[in-house]
Amino acid sequence: MSATDESLTASLFAYVWRPASRGYKQLLALGLAGTALLIASLTLLISTGIGVWGNNNTVGWGFDIINFVWWIGIGHAGTLISAILLMFQQQWRTSINRAAEAMTLFAVVCALMYPTVHTGRPWFDWWMLPYPSTLGIGPQFKSPLLWDVVAVTTYGTVSLLFWYVGLIPDLAALRDRSPSRTARIVYGVFALGWRGSGRHWSHWKLGYLLLAALSTPLVLSVHSVVSFDFAVSNLPGWHTTIFPPYFVAGAVFSGFAMVIVLLLPASRVLGLTHVITPKHFDAMNKIILATGLMVTYGYAMEHFMAWYSGSEAEATLFFRTRPTGPYAAAYWAMLFCNCVVPQVFWSARARNSPPVMFAVAVLVLIGMWLERFVIIVVSLHRDFLTSSWALYTPTWVDVSLFTGSLLFFFTNMLLFFKFVPAVAASEVKEQGHEAAGAKTVPFMPQVGIEAQP
Repeated sequence: MSATDESLTASLFAYVWRPASRGYKQLLALGLAGTALLIASLTLLISTGIGVWGNNNTVGWGFDIINFVWWIGIGHAGTLISAILLMFQQQWRTSINRAAEAMTLFAVVCALMYPTVHTGRPWFDWWMLPYPSTLGIGPQFKSPLLWDVVAVTTYGTVSLLFWYVGLIPDLAALRDRSPSRTARIVYGVFALGWRGSGRHWSHWKLGYLLLAALSTPLVLSVHSVVSFDFAVSNLPGWHTTIFPPYFVAGAVFSGFAMVIVLLLPASRVLGLTHVITPKHFDAMNKIILATGLMVTYGYAMEHFMAWYSGSEAEATLFFRTRPTGPYAAAYWAMLFCNCVVPQVFWSARARNSPPVMFAVAVLVLIGMWLERFVIIVVSLHRDFLTSSWALYTPTWVDVSLFTGSLLFFFTNMLLFFKFVPAVAASEVKEQGHEAAGAKTVPFMPQVGIEAQP
């Protein structure tokens, strides 16, 4: 291995072997406390029932589905960065794809929690699986809840395989360099006997590309299926064909915002600024700007169709209930965060300013959560019959579940940054060799073992 490769490997893996700092331990303790809060809230919810939520007969969906859709959207950036940008040979993805893929997995776990408990009797959730039944009774595929189960479990499974396959060469590098015998054994088990031979690299490249091709349509299909939960109904504000592309654009929008929120501080704390550079953040900020314009167009088309359709119920919702109703503050805050704030990224200075991009990313995440709140709660709280109108107020259990899921997510990201390479070292070095015009087989000996024929 060349000195350059050796130094790059050492710099990328240094924080894995470095003892945890005091600040890291404090953040981890906070995350574990939040995870305990999540477990306690789930225990209370399952033992008592969903009556502890703020849902009522009119607003049957509240924080449960709001947070489910929000978390699924968060996970979309990882698949887009990993699969679609790989298929299009966008080399700037190599420094950020590993962390984005991990973010996807943890977001999917947080998302799956909500439909699991939303049924009210989670111990019967196995009925939604296509299990062999002697009575010939199968899952009810007419139910949108089952569509979510199929779509999200498929998405999570493929994302996990894609993330793990990409990790194998770097796990082997950790196996060969770890100072601890226990770490060498653990990393060796997960490295699956990787030796960096030409055959290994050939099979790995093919498998990685096939998983990328399999993941690519999932970016479009998963959130489209989630949007069908609403679009197949006849409720004003939901019954529209624009929801699938509109939801996908919003998912990528919020997903890239979360990547920036995670990687901006992590790249500095972990000493990875030499591989996660301003160029990467600039590219992600441009995608946020582009998808933000798509979301803004979706909002405009919703209002246009409410006017053009001639439906009094649609017009009342979009031109009276949302802008002037009891939840008007959430509606206007949503428009500000999702439509106005991202426009600062037209400026190259703003795209390269860490405080500005971090603030914009946080506001986008808030705005996309408010969008789900407006779509679900504001559409439900005033039904066709005025006698059934009712306001929705979340309870402390709703808030605790959401807060706990956030801290559980960040706890998993902290553990990921500590024990797994946050940057795909093999891909970064391969890109460097290609740029330098290397004539050898790229990084075959990068795990510290001589290349085998």
